[in-house]
Parts: sequence; structure tokens; C-alpha cells
Amino acid sequence: MVPTLRSRLLRLLLGLTPTILTLLLVVVSAVPLGLPYFASISPLMAMMSVYYWSIYRADLMPAPAVFLIGLAQDLVSGGPLGLMALVLLLVHGLCVSQRRVFLSKPFLVGWWGFMFVAAGAVTIAWVLACLYYLSWFDPRPVAAQLVLTVALYPPLTWLFSRTETRLLRSN
Repeated sequence: MVPTLRSRLLRLLLGLTPTILTLLLVVVSAVPLGLPYFASISPLMAMMSVYYWSIYRADLMPAPAVFLIGLAQDLVSGGPLGLMALVLLLVHGLCVSQRRVFLSKPFLVGWWGFMFVAAGAVTIAWVLACLYYLSWFDPRPVAAQLVLTVALYPPLTWLFSRTETRLLRSN
């Protein structure tokens, strides 16, 4: 049977779900909460999403989408254009190459892996930002951002896994 236009569009939208969800997280992470200094330590929700989808549904999180997500993160955050795009591409590449290590493992193994990947990614971003601006930035806000990012990984992973189960696997 030939698929209808409606079913093809639905499949396309379902395939774009991880990218759209990650772009929404980029916007959510930029919403001003009125908390002093929160902008400098806001969790890297796009990184959590790229990590998750690159491991569990790499087919739905291609490198070009990761690049665009990183550019959106740079534009929304006001950081150097291309910095988060590069960092997210590094995270994506590492996760895709090591996905067999994490597939079918308990959640704690994935979270442990995320801690190391996030620590490396945040460190790389900090070093590159220091080089870009030719200035030494205080690493304490970066460390606080890392702690918040790692702490928020479990609830966002729950959201991603529910999204995958309900939307993507059912169709």
C-alpha cells in the first residue's frame, strides 16, 4: 500500500521529534528566571538531549541537526558562534562511537558516562571560551553549571525515554 501524504508527514514529524525537543530545551534554558547569576550556571539541557538521543536513537539525531542545535544554543546564549556547535558535535561523535558500551546497561552506567562526557565537554567549552576572548574566566561558575547539568540528567532522561516509548516506538 502506498503511504498517504498525511502518514509521510507524520513519520517526518516523529523522526524530527528529538531535534525539535532539543531545540525547545535550548529555548527553555535561555528563559530568564530572575535569579542572580543563574545565566552563567544554567544547565546544559541541549547537551543532555544530544547525549541521550545519540546513544539510544542515533538515527534520529544526525550530526547536521546537532550542529544546528549548537548554533541555536550559541545564538540564544550569546556565546561565541560555533562554540557549542563544536562541543555538541564532539559529544555526539563520542556517543555514537561508544553507544554499544551504554546500550542495554543500567541507568547508572549511562549517568556515570554522562558525568564524564559532560565534564570533558564543559572543560573544552571553558578552555575555548578563554582562548576566544583572550581572558581567564573563573572556573567556579563552570563547575556549578556542570553539577546542575549532571543533577538534572535523570529527570530529563525520564522525559526522553517516555517520549521515545510513546511517540517513536508506537509508530
